[in-house]
Amino acid sequence: MRLLLVEDDRLLADGLSGQLEKAGFSVDTTYTAREALILGEQEDYRVAVLDLGLPDGNGLDVLRKWRMNRVSCPVLILTARGDWQDKVNGLKAGADDYLAKPFQTEELIARLNAIVRRSEGRVHSTVTAGRFELDENRQSLKLNDGTEHSLTGTEFRLLRCLMSRPGHVFSKEQLMEQLYNLNESPSDNVIEAYIRRLRKLVGNDTISTRRGQGYLFNDGV
Repeated sequence: MRLLLVEDDRLLADGLSGQLEKAGFSVDTTYTAREALILGEQEDYRVAVLDLGLPDGNGLDVLRKWRMNRVSCPVLILTARGDWQDKVNGLKAGADDYLAKPFQTEELIARLNAIVRRSEGRVHSTVTAGRFELDENRQSLKLNDGTEHSLTGTEFRLLRCLMSRPGHVFSKEQLMEQLYNLNESPSDNVIEAYIRRLRKLVGNDTISTRRGQGYLFNDGV
């Protein structure tokens, strides 16, 4: 699940990026309003964390321009503690949630997962498709016989992407975008390798290949 982190405090951004990746996000980090505007409009993010105090502009202006240009991914804004006006203005500008600094990373991750669930029409921290249940908190897959399998970070992100939209064909390029950030350069065959590993868990027929198109998750199998 791809995330855009907009935070000008590089020490804080580096620390958050590592924790967010452990929680199953693929993170792109930027420190400026200018780059945030470009990335938000050009890339396909599932959620964004947006600091309001940026060196070259106001995060609220970034948010307003995103919404004006139909960037619809959920956005959590970071505000100064006690500045209620920033919170109100952020929500009016199109933010989905806010968190005051300083904060605990665990709370940030919980809030991010919550707004993503709401955007997908879910209320629980699991993604269910057919006989399979993916636990976001434990990053594990439960089968209908009750057995549970732990997943690596990449396996989890890939399976979450496929299970979030059963029957939808994802191209290899779309899957690569959700699994890796802009600074990573995985090999061309990495998707095939992870698909083979996941098929050992869910079965060959559950993840189908559409030749020349991509992959889809069959929830009716």
